[in-house]
Amino acid sequence: MGMHWSWAVVLLLLSPGAGWAQEAVAPEDFDAIARRLEEAISDKSSGEEDEDEAPSKEDASSPATSDSVPPWTNLLRMDAATLTLLPRRGEGAEEGFVQVEPMVALGKGESLRLILGVPVRLRLWGGGEGAGLVRKEDWDTLSDWGQVVRLFMVGGDTPNSVWLGMMEGYSLLSGHLVRRYGNRVNPDYHPAGVIATGTLGPVYAEAFASDVLSARLAGAEVALDVQHVLFGRPPVPGRYTLALSAVHDWGRMDGTARPMTLAHVDATAVVLRRGRKGQRVEAHLLGGWGGRPGEGGAWGAVVGVGVDALTSTVDMRARLEGRLQRGGFRQGAFGPDYELARFQVAGPASVPLAEASFPEGASAYGEVILNWDAVRLSGMRQRHLFLSLGVEAFSWGRVDVDGRVEAQLFHRDLSLGVGGLATAMGQSGARYVVSGEARWRFLGGNLYALGQGGTLLFPTLEGTLRPGAFAALGLGVDNAR
Repeated sequence: MGMHWSWAVVLLLLSPGAGWAQEAVAPEDFDAIARRLEEAISDKSSGEEDEDEAPSKEDASSPATSDSVPPWTNLLRMDAATLTLLPRRGEGAEEGFVQVEPMVALGKGESLRLILGVPVRLRLWGGGEGAGLVRKEDWDTLSDWGQVVRLFMVGGDTPNSVWLGMMEGYSLLSGHLVRRYGNRVNPDYHPAGVIATGTLGPVYAEAFASDVLSARLAGAEVALDVQHVLFGRPPVPGRYTLALSAVHDWGRMDGTARPMTLAHVDATAVVLRRGRKGQRVEAHLLGGWGGRPGEGGAWGAVVGVGVDALTSTVDMRARLEGRLQRGGFRQGAFGPDYELARFQVAGPASVPLAEASFPEGASAYGEVILNWDAVRLSGMRQRHLFLSLGVEAFSWGRVDVDGRVEAQLFHRDLSLGVGGLATAMGQSGARYVVSGEARWRFLGGNLYALGQGGTLLFPTLEGTLRPGAFAALGLGVDNAR
């Protein structure tokens, strides 16, 4: 394996190619990012049999020992591609790069992951006089060094865990303050975020920071299991919960935002729970109230219903809510468009978020996240189909939509993904960001061709957003199979 990798890496480093514009993708579900980065390493460390191979009688009859330790697994990957950044609407200049991105991933069971990858864009043409060999916008702030850590995770899916890396589609527990947020929607800003969870008796807490190298956006939510407090530890926790969340933006990035603090109180009750081994259906009712501490008249309320369904091949979560907004407060204020709205909000105002007012009114919000696999879900990070969609329609004519769909075809040799963000539809100044990607594995699966393309919005020194586009084609090699 060592000799195989030495010649493969040398070959790709010497071959002109172009890179995978990872930071330029549209918002997608938070789980999808982890799934795509972990796909090979998880498959190799899941401890499950191959799809077409049943366990032997000896394996089935041998009980797992308490001192059995999952092995270390690894993934080595190298992408090389040509990347072109194109102007739109006559703004900006065309630039071309060779992007080389080595990546190494280590894992131990499902509880420990470390993925390091450094995308380096070497200029081929464009950029104007004085442009350097390496694209400076990718490395001109301390926060940009966060992109070196693609993923660091300790604890896995357990209640006590730490997660560090790129954030896309992230929601803070109830999701009424931070909903489907992405910290790299700005293509010139590449921070690493951190998420930590923990539980103690009837209390469960989650805290996050969008940028571990700069004081930006941070918050936490604490949930209390009411049934546990009143009647002792229940057989199934989390049936009735009360939660308090708070999020603060220090406004210290580019001077485009004022400090802002939001808080929210939530109550959730599980009204239906049916399940047996490998299958579960759960329905819950929710309600909440939020506001801006210290600012009277800025508040909002929400009521809704959610459904979770799990089988051996389907994992689905859905939510439908009715929302009320007053005094400039809105649920999901830190959402998929936030890192762009800080510079210029979508819609007719064309001002930074800190200077924009949000109309009073009501809205209906719906979300669905679906994972489906024709074989099984357990232990797999690759899915035959992944869908994440969020839609909010406001009473005064605005509609916001963001989503992502991914598919694995032809024995998982072909991967396709399409994502998009549409903000303030139905108004002048509506914003659209879309992207698509394809990856085709051949020659046994270790070699793959990849292609990406889509639209971008680049913040300018004037505080506006310059429209652009990107296209990338290249090759990659790894030891995933």
